[in-house]
Order: sequence, then C-alpha cells, then structure tokens
Amino acid sequence: MSQAGLAFEQAPPLGAPLRLFLIAPWFLVIAALAAIPSAGDWTAGRWTPAALGLTHLLTLGFLDTVMAGALLQMLPVLIGSPLPQVRPVAWLAYGGLGLGSPLLAAGLALGRPPLLDAGLLALAVAWLPFLVAGAVSLARAPAVAAATRAGMRHAWLGLALTVGLGLYLGGGLAGLWPLASPVEFTRLHAAWGLLGWLLMLVVGVAYQVVPMLQLTPPYPAPMTRWLASLLLALLAAYSAQTFLIEHATADLAGWLGFGAAIAWFAFATLRLQNRRRRRLPDTTLDFWRLAMACLWLAVLFAPLALFAPEPWRDPSQVVLGLVFIVGFAVSVVAGMLYKIVPFLAWFHLQAQTGARAGTIPNMKEMIPDAAARRHLMLHLAALLLVLPAPFLPAWLSAPGLLLLAASGYVLWRNLDQARRLFLQYGGRLD
Repeated sequence: MSQAGLAFEQAPPLGAPLRLFLIAPWFLVIAALAAIPSAGDWTAGRWTPAALGLTHLLTLGFLDTVMAGALLQMLPVLIGSPLPQVRPVAWLAYGGLGLGSPLLAAGLALGRPPLLDAGLLALAVAWLPFLVAGAVSLARAPAVAAATRAGMRHAWLGLALTVGLGLYLGGGLAGLWPLASPVEFTRLHAAWGLLGWLLMLVVGVAYQVVPMLQLTPPYPAPMTRWLASLLLALLAAYSAQTFLIEHATADLAGWLGFGAAIAWFAFATLRLQNRRRRRLPDTTLDFWRLAMACLWLAVLFAPLALFAPEPWRDPSQVVLGLVFIVGFAVSVVAGMLYKIVPFLAWFHLQAQTGARAGTIPNMKEMIPDAAARRHLMLHLAALLLVLPAPFLPAWLSAPGLLLLAASGYVLWRNLDQARRLFLQYGGRLD
C-alpha cells in the first residue's frame, strides 16, 4: 500500500471515527427490522411516511454516520488539514446522530411533531459544529491532492445544503414555520443529499483510496479535473429547473446529465479495478464492484422509475431508491470500512506501542477476509431478495429484510473485532 503524500501524523485519535463506525451498522439492523411490519406502506411509494422514516434511518443513521467518521479521518490524512477541536466535534456528531436519526425517522413515520422537534435539535447539534469545523479545515487545506480536495469541498457544500433543506422541511412538518413549495424542496433535499453529498464524497475519496488500497492505476486526469465540478453544475441546474419548469422535463434533463456523469465514474472505476496490479481475491474490491454495478443499474432503471405508466411508477421509484441506497451506497461504504478500520487499528496500535512487526496483529488479522466475505454474501442475498419487494406481496419482503438485518449485525461484529484486538494489545482509543 502506497502512503506517499498522506499526513498520517495528523490523524485524529482512533476513537473519534471508530465510535461513529461502530454505531452505524445498528441503524441498518433497525431499519431492516422496522421495514418488516410496515412493508405494505413503504413499498407503495417513496413519499409515504414509512418510506420517509426508513430512508432516513438508512441515510442519516447508517450512511451519514459512517461518512462523518470518514471525514474526521480523511480531511487531515488525505488533504493534510485537521478539523479544529476534533474531539468535541466527534462526540457531538456521535451523540447527535445517534439520538437524532431514530427520533427524526420515528417522527416522520408516525407523524409525531414532538419526535420531529427532538430529532431536528439533536441533528442540528451534530451537524452545525461539524460543518463549521469542516469549513475551517477545507479553507486551511494546502494545495496538495487537488482533485480530492475539490471533491471534498463540493461534498461539504452538498452536505450544508442537505442539512439546511432538511432542517427547513423538518421544521415545517413539525409546525415551527409554514412550508413554501414543500414538494420542490423535498426533491432538492433528496438530490443534494444523495448526489451532492453522498456521491460527491465517494467520488472525491475514490481518487485517493482506489489506487492506494486496491493497487490500481490512477483515475484519468479529465475525470479528476472535471467530474466533481460537472456534478455540482448539474445539481445547480436541476435546482433551478425544479422551480422553473414542469417536473417531468426537469427529471428527464436531470437523468440525462446525472446518468452520464454516474456512468462515467462507474465505468472508470471498474476499468481501473480490472487493471490492478495484485490479482488476489479481495472482498473490498467485490463490494466496490457490486456498488459500481448498482450505479449502472440505477442509470438504466431510472427512465422506468420516472416515466413508467402510473401503476408501475411508484414501485419503480422505490426500487430505484433501493438500488442506489442499499445497492450502491451501503456496498461502497462497507467496502471502505473493511479497508479503513483494519488499517487505522494497526496504524494507531503500532504508533502507540512502538511494537515491532509480528508482535501485534496485522491488518488481515484485525478483520479476516473470510469474515468480510460472509458479510458480502449476506448483503448480496439480501439485496437480491429486497429489490423486487415493491412488486410483490408485502410478506415476501421479510426474508430479504431479515438477511439485511443480519448483514448489519455481521458488519458490526467484524468492526468490533478490530476494536477488541486493538484494546487487547494495549491500544488507547483517545
């Protein structure tokens, strides 16, 4: 693994990102189990209360919690600019996301304004200090790793807009203020959250971690120079179109632009992985390949979800959301965790104890590949069973959802094994 140009000496304490990584899988478990009794509701359409609640358990609870932990680690290491006050910022994110995500999800699913109020307050406590600290870190970043730095700046903007739109919509639903154009703002909240924050951060991080951890050639220069800016420009145009033209036209234009950008990134990533220097089996690589395949599937399935006849449109949109969130996002996040957590545990343990090679567990012993592969098989089986659920009787979703809950538990157990080994050999989380 090449570590050239990485500022590991500026990395935060292991506990800062690891606590966030360890609570995230439980939201996947909770979302999957909660989806079983409400299957007839969330499969009916993406805007039903049950669908909104479950979506936020997956995005806020699982994905955003992991991404927040990843940024705590990657801003100082990849672009050489630590977050100020990283310990209190990490604890606020941990407590705010840990409490706010289930409260907001329950408030949306049950239509309870007090739960929405409490969830919004907790999430504001989590995200606002995080955004301020991230802005300071990015402003101080040296002119190195320019593509990754630009991707993270764009992702920060996407997160800021997602949080702002979410607080506006949540406060309106809780009765704190009147909502103007709720449909349009909801569409923008979803677009900026999934494409401006989640996808943008994955793209920016991929420029560094795919060549470094998967031993591939670098991404092509035109992509690293233009893709993040292209996504940002497309999101800005889509935001304007949402208020100026009819939704169907905005959706078609958005699909053409976003679909081309997404397909470009997925194709380039798969091509680089096919050219990697080491041909040994690698579970992380397989998670990424599954994620890129789901990106392609999302691009190809989007026209059906957007323009299908009315009886097919709502379930198709739910399938599209499952493909992007569970198929792409959950897969790529799991793939990153199985590289990042073992490396961090080994690196911090070696730095803290000064141990010689062979006296502490290596990265492959922190989380054995066989354990990660069991998670991959569970996740893939769950995905294949859950995707057709919107077109089937509600009770048929239960087997796939149980497997998804099991995959979340296995992910937590694997990550916790790295934590236990780290502590067993004398490591300190803070």
